[in-house]
Amino acid sequence: MGIEFSDLSERKKLILKAIIDAHIRGGEPVGSKYLTQNLPISISSATIRNEMSELEEMGLLEQPHTSAGRVPSEYGYRFYVDSLMRSYEMTMNELQELNRLTKSKVERLDEILEGAAQVMGNLTNYTALAFKGRRAATVITQFKTMRMGIGKFLLVMMTSNDNVQTKVINHSFEVSDETLERLELVLNRYLCSVNLEAVTLSVISEMERAVGYEAAPLISPIVKGVYDVINQNSEEELKFAGVDRLLQYPEFSDVGKFRQLLGAIEKKDDILDLVSHSKKDEINVYIGSENSVDVMNNSTLIFRTITQNDKVVGAIGVIGPCRMDYSKVIATIDYLSKNIQQMMNNDNKLLPESEDKQ
Repeated sequence: MGIEFSDLSERKKLILKAIIDAHIRGGEPVGSKYLTQNLPISISSATIRNEMSELEEMGLLEQPHTSAGRVPSEYGYRFYVDSLMRSYEMTMNELQELNRLTKSKVERLDEILEGAAQVMGNLTNYTALAFKGRRAATVITQFKTMRMGIGKFLLVMMTSNDNVQTKVINHSFEVSDETLERLELVLNRYLCSVNLEAVTLSVISEMERAVGYEAAPLISPIVKGVYDVINQNSEEELKFAGVDRLLQYPEFSDVGKFRQLLGAIEKKDDILDLVSHSKKDEINVYIGSENSVDVMNNSTLIFRTITQNDKVVGAIGVIGPCRMDYSKVIATIDYLSKNIQQMMNNDNKLLPESEDKQ
């Protein structure tokens, strides 16, 4: 629509902001009577009605019923967020709650993100989300074998992110110490520091020949175990906190539409795609039809990504009605995400995902 901030008179900006603020608080259409009683300057009812009509013609307001007051349009909310909204001043209690999370001794990013989602949901009373991005590719840097008794041995794998992973390999035939040593040498020769996509059937066959007839049946289960370790927690994840909070808002009272939104939340794929392809290091605000997820056309999604080495490793945000307390939500997400970002930049112990060092 292309309305610039300078296109609106100061009086129109004042009226538009007052209507949106009041509608966010109460959820009802706002009329001229309310504005004459609550605006900081004296304006006649007739003038207010004229201004409201012009704001409606500009696409910033809507009139849900004849003779009713106005409500913000989707574009009105966008103009409000971009140009009219004032910064939210957090209370001491809110700051203490937020700081309690970022000062915790948790060393795993996914746990911190989930904790942030819980805190955001509690403070904003909307559904919160925590996104964990795809981690950097992991490779095995060293293999060792340790006999555990009859019929099994322990395969120890050092990964490129300095974690140690283990897998018990069971076998129904005798494996000598000499064979285990040869197996260890073959694994280090063929599987160290390589992408498993390069481990073709011909490579596996070559490994089976190199390890000898006795241990050849062990190669396939070992390769599968290595594949499981490398791909462990490698996919993007999206978790939600407080989905039931949406039911408090009349915007989600339509059972059919709510079920559709719930389906999108449970399926996650469309929301995952939206978050993973968002702008980095800034607040992303998708209002109504701005969401690429069709069933979210009466919802707002706000989130901020968290990066490490210029790669998105996570994000935190909220989903709620378009009639959202934007100022508070944006301030909360901004404060939390920046603190988590600082934790990642300052603390090399912060792990990108929940992998225990064994």
